Amino acid sequence: MTSLPIRSIRYAACIAFALVSAAAGAQDPLHAWTGGASPARLEAWVNARLAAEKADIDKLVAVHGERTVANTVRPYDDALNELALAGNEAYLMYSVGDSAPLRDKGQELVAKVSSAATDLNLNQDVYRALAAVPLPTNDPATRHYIERALLEYRLAGVDKDEATRAKIRKLQDKITDASLVFGRNVADGKLTVKATSNELKGLPEDYIARHKAAADGTYTLTTDSPDSTPVLNFAADPGLRMKMYLAYNQRAYPANVAVLKSVLEARQELATTLGYKTFADLAMADQMMGSASNLRKFLADVDQASKGASDKEYDLLLAFAKQQKPGLMNISSADANYWSEQYRRARYDFDAQSVRPYFPYDEVQAGILHTAAKLFHVQFRPVPEAKTWDPSVSTFDVYDDTASDHKKLGRIYLDMHPRDGKDKWFSSAPVVPGIRGRQLPEGALICNFSGGVPGDPGLMEYSEVVTFFHEFGHLMHHILGGQGEWSNAGGFNVEGDFVEAPSQMLEEMFRDPGILQSFAKHYKTGETIPSALIAKMNAAGAYGRGRWVQAQLFYSTYSLQVHDRAPGQINFDDLLRQDSARFSHFSFVDGNRMYASFTHLTGYSSNYYTYVLDKVIAVDFFSQFDPAHLLDGPTAMRYRRTVLEPGATKPATELVKDFLGRSQNLDALKAWINEEFKATQTATGQ
Repeated sequence: MTSLPIRSIRYAACIAFALVSAAAGAQDPLHAWTGGASPARLEAWVNARLAAEKADIDKLVAVHGERTVANTVRPYDDALNELALAGNEAYLMYSVGDSAPLRDKGQELVAKVSSAATDLNLNQDVYRALAAVPLPTNDPATRHYIERALLEYRLAGVDKDEATRAKIRKLQDKITDASLVFGRNVADGKLTVKATSNELKGLPEDYIARHKAAADGTYTLTTDSPDSTPVLNFAADPGLRMKMYLAYNQRAYPANVAVLKSVLEARQELATTLGYKTFADLAMADQMMGSASNLRKFLADVDQASKGASDKEYDLLLAFAKQQKPGLMNISSADANYWSEQYRRARYDFDAQSVRPYFPYDEVQAGILHTAAKLFHVQFRPVPEAKTWDPSVSTFDVYDDTASDHKKLGRIYLDMHPRDGKDKWFSSAPVVPGIRGRQLPEGALICNFSGGVPGDPGLMEYSEVVTFFHEFGHLMHHILGGQGEWSNAGGFNVEGDFVEAPSQMLEEMFRDPGILQSFAKHYKTGETIPSALIAKMNAAGAYGRGRWVQAQLFYSTYSLQVHDRAPGQINFDDLLRQDSARFSHFSFVDGNRMYASFTHLTGYSSNYYTYVLDKVIAVDFFSQFDPAHLLDGPTAMRYRRTVLEPGATKPATELVKDFLGRSQNLDALKAWINEEFKATQTATGQ
C-alpha cells in the first residue's frame, strides 16, 4: 500500500517523479521544466495538476444513474494520472533540482501531493462509486484494475468513521514529511575524508588524476559513490579504508535517528488504527508475499539455501588473507570488499581494475542502448533538441521495432552523473504515465556514475555496468508496460515486491561474451575486451554469491524487524550488531550507523525483501533463455509479451506463471549461488 496511488523504485511505498512547466501563459501539462524550473513555476504547475485532479473527481461524483467504466473508472484514472504527474514532478525537483530553494519547494510539494492522494484514498464517495461499477466479464485487465483499486481503498481505511479517517490523514502526512526529511538529510549529508598520497596506493590512476592535492599535500575524498566505492575496493591502506567506511556509514547521523523513530512510530500507529498488529503486516497485505509470517518462512528457506556457500566463501577468503597477513584473526567489515578483490585477483587471475579501461561511460551507454534495442525489439532515437532539467541529461525516443510502422512508444531521460545537491543513489522512475491513444509513457534514470566532465572518460567498474543495465530495465518495463488503457496500471504499478524481478533478470545478460564484446572497447586503443578476460571476470564474479544473498537477508531482516514490533522496543544499534553477527562473517565496526542513511527504510519500509524474492524470480526467468541466443531467440519476445507488456493489468503471480508455466522456486537460485563451487569441482574432476 502507498500514500500515493503510484509506485516508484526507490520509494515503492511513496511516489515517483516527473517535471514541471511555466507559471504564466500556456503550460505544458506533462513537463514543467519546459518553461524553466523555479520554485514559483514548479508550484504553479503542481497546483494546476491538483486542480485537474479535483475536477476529475468532481465529475466522477456528480454522475447520476448507473455506474459504468466510462463514467466512473475513466475519470478516476484521469485523476490518478494528474496525481502521478504532480507527484512525479515534485519528487524530481526534490531529487535533482539545481538549487536548494527548488529542492525545498519540491519537498514541500511532494508532501502536498501525498496529502491530496491520502484524501482521495479516504474518499468514501469515490469508493462507493467504484464499488458500484459492474465488473466487466470480457475485459480482464479492467476487472483487475477495479478489484485492485477497491483493495487499496480498504487498506487505506476508507471504511472507517470520520474521526478515524482524520487520524489516518494526519499519520500519513507525518510519515511523508518525515520520510522526505530523512532522504534530504542523506542527500545533503555528504562527508569528506582526507588522504595522503601514500594512502592512495592501490587506487586506479584515473581516480587519483581526478583529485588534486591541497597545499598541504592532502587529498579530499567524499562519500559520493565515485569516490567511496574505489577506496573500499582497491585502497591498499587499511586506515583509509576504515576512515571511508565509517564516513560512508555515518552519513546523516545523528540527525536521522529521531527522524527514523518518528516514521516508525507513525507507521505502527497507522497499522493498529487500520486493524493490523504491525506495520509489516499492513505493508505486505497487497503484495505477493501476503504477510510478515510468510516472509519469515521465505527468508528462512533462502537462508538455508545460501548459508553453506557463504561459509565456504569466507573460509577460503580468511585462509587467503592469513597467508598475505600472518597473524590476522578475522576480517573487518571495512576490509571485506578489499580482501574479496585481492582473493579474486589471486584465485582467478582477475583484477577488477583490468576491465575498467574497456568500460568508458559513453561506450557503455551506447552498448546498453544497442543491447536493449535487440532484446526488446525497439529503437532508440536521440532527441538532442529536447529541453531537460539539466544540460547533462540525454533524451531518447523509443520506437517499436516489431511492426512496419515503427510506432513511437515513449521517451526516456538519462541523468547519469553526480551534481551538488542531486540524489546520491542509482534509481529509475516514471516521469509520465502511459495511456493508450492519449499519452505516451516517459521515464528517467537518476544515477551517479563517473564521467560527464571534460577529460574524464568515466571508466566504470563491471558492477556499475550491470547496475546501469538493471536500472535501464526498469525504464523498459515502464515504457513497454505503459501502452495500456489505464495510467495506473503500468510497469511501475505492479506489486512492489515484483518490481525488481525484470531488472534483476537483465543483470545475468551481461555475463555473455557476445554482448560485452559488442561495445566493450579499450578507451585508448579501441581493442575489444578479450574473451579470456571475460572468462576470468565471470569466474571471479561467481565468487561471493552466498555472501551477497546473506547480505540481502541482513537488510531484509533488519527492515522487517524495525517494522514488526513496538517502536519503543527498537534499539537501532543493538539490532544492527545482532543481525550483522547472524548474517555476516566479517567483524562489526564500532561506529557503523548505516541505518541513518539507509533510505530503503523510508522507501521500501519493511519490504526490502523484494530484492531477495525478485532475485529468486529473476534467475528462474533467466533459466528459460537459450544461452546461445539470448537476444535474438524467441524467448526474448515471449518475455516482452508475457512479463513486461501487461504492466499491472494482472497479478504478478500470474505474470510469473505466464512466463515460467509454474510458480517460481528456489532451484535456479541454488544453482546460481553454487556456480563457483560447481566450476571448481568440474575443473578438478570431482
